[in-house]
Amino acid sequence: MAYSTEARVLVSELIRKVLVGEMTVQHALPLFPSHTHDKSIDAAFHALVHYEADEDLRRRDALYKEEQDDYLTLIFQTLERGESLPDNIIRNYEKYYPTADIPMPDNFKSNVIRFWRYITLRGKK
Repeated sequence: MAYSTEARVLVSELIRKVLVGEMTVQHALPLFPSHTHDKSIDAAFHALVHYEADEDLRRRDALYKEEQDDYLTLIFQTLERGESLPDNIIRNYEKYYPTADIPMPDNFKSNVIRFWRYITLRGKK
């Protein structure tokens, strides 16, 4: 399946802006493209969520901060080229998060998708 190079480049730019301090994680996450079905974008989303969750640890442990920064740099540089992330990175997140819960923009299409999810999930109870 071919994935959108433009979506990957957008995600790479969001991660780069977080790393250089131009944007916070809270501002970057809602800008991720939703419904791409791209496992690389899903993995990048989860990596950024973990980056935010580890903020206290990053402040206390310089080596951990450096390793996490290098990891996100690898992710953004790979996506910047429009390439898939390595399988080991994707599998690492997939075993805990089969998909990314990327926020959807507030528009008609997104509202229909939300409604469909609600109906579908409600029927599974």
